[in-house]
Amino acid sequence: MALLAEHLLKPLPADKQIETGPFLEAVSHLPPFFDCLGSPVFTPIKADISGNITKIKAVYDTNPAKFRTLQNILEVEKEMYGAQWPKVGATLALMWLKSVQHPKEPSPLRDEPSRAIEMALKKYHPDLPAALYAAPYKSDFLKALSKGQAVTEEECLEKTRLFLVNFTATIDVIYEMYTKMNAELSYKV
Repeated sequence: MALLAEHLLKPLPADKQIETGPFLEAVSHLPPFFDCLGSPVFTPIKADISGNITKIKAVYDTNPAKFRTLQNILEVEKEMYGAQWPKVGATLALMWLKSVQHPKEPSPLRDEPSRAIEMALKKYHPDLPAALYAAPYKSDFLKALSKGQAVTEEECLEKTRLFLVNFTATIDVIYEMYTKMNAELSYKV
């Protein structure tokens, strides 16, 4: 029904270790979300997300057992890259991926897609907010999220809320992990 509800993230385990494989599988379905916004202005964001997923997956695929969790990737890369870390590798790709996917204001899946995306991206892409007025009307957005199926707004939003429960918790844990490991960077593109 709702585009995002088809690929839910698993609930976090008690130890908050995020399994890399299932995480990558779930987030690999996020780029089509930007197609729902209906404007080519979002193409660079979609490409950025896809590129970061590809970089993380490339590291994971070299040794899935060694990189079973996202935390494993950061820990191994911290040791491997030394002084260059966290400005390299999958660590940097995950940093950008989490920053694009975690609006601090209302969710882009609620009533204010432009405002939420603007708040999430303004820190990293200061010139982008002016272009965000290209967001679709709510009805067009919900229809795209529902993949053209005839569903009520409430049904679509409920499916989207289901997606957001574990997604938000997972991204919050990634932020905590970066803070704990002193891996957070602050710079703009």
